[in-house]
Amino acid sequence: MLCMKCGANADKGYTTDVTDLGNCLVIVRNVPCYKCAECNEVIYTADVVKKLENIVQQAKKLMQEIAIIDYEKAA
Repeated sequence: MLCMKCGANADKGYTTDVTDLGNCLVIVRNVPCYKCAECNEVIYTADVVKKLENIVQQAKKLMQEIAIIDYEKAA
């Protein structure tokens, strides 16, 4: 896959996604992604985006101040 930002190769990897909901910070670890070898841009596939959205919605219902979730266990 090519990086949309700089055009270099993006390789499969894992990252940590952070979503700030204002009153809650949701941190999802071990999220599958593509990472650019040059600029470190992170690219998610559509299915990962959908799963991340579901994880964040579930965490939002808990309304904790900080939620740290493992992607593999929650997806």
